[in-house]
Amino acid sequence: MKARPDLGRESALGGVVCGIDEAGRGPWAGPVMAAAVVLTPAAAAHPGLAGLDDSKRLSEARRTALADTLTTLDGIFLGLGQASVAEIDRLNILAATHLAMARAYETLCAALGNSLGAPCAHALIDGNRPPALPAPVQVHPLVGGDGKSLSIAAASILAKVTRDRLMVDLDATHPGYGFARHKGYGTAVHQAALARLGPCPAHRRSFKPVRDLLQMGDTPTIP
Repeated sequence: MKARPDLGRESALGGVVCGIDEAGRGPWAGPVMAAAVVLTPAAAAHPGLAGLDDSKRLSEARRTALADTLTTLDGIFLGLGQASVAEIDRLNILAATHLAMARAYETLCAALGNSLGAPCAHALIDGNRPPALPAPVQVHPLVGGDGKSLSIAAASILAKVTRDRLMVDLDATHPGYGFARHKGYGTAVHQAALARLGPCPAHRRSFKPVRDLLQMGDTPTIP
């Protein structure tokens, strides 16, 4: 059985430690979302967070329940940040992801300042290419971090659930593409809708499937 994430790395580092993760790097549409979370041991032991794990290992219903607990439970500090479709197209997806992470961290720091009066000493980042964050925080990239660090796992859930809810809203704004169903990922349903309707403002023009359609010149574009 694959080991579940825990607070071992956070405890070893000491001080205030946050976990940061993102959701939405791969989709053809919608923003990229990031979350930064400080999870105290007392909060992590709460029954409502039983089974907290990498968001990819959880059902949608379980992710949603955990996200609702994470946003209401005492002893948890969090920040959310996103980079828009326009920023993704202008910067590239990696730079936009780092921008979203930095924004999530800034929001977290504001919450920490109001509650603890202390900044993060360390930030655990899922992946091997971390964003630049302001001193004095020390940044620690961790490949597969959402399956190793409980703080990163919490961030992965918050980022995923927040982005999924935003894509449901975009489905109402731009009907016909099935955003509520596939959340902007390149499914067959999304590909067929894109070919039929053309890109809408929520689509990432720099992503190859969308860019190729635009270059063909015979596909409608929704302004």
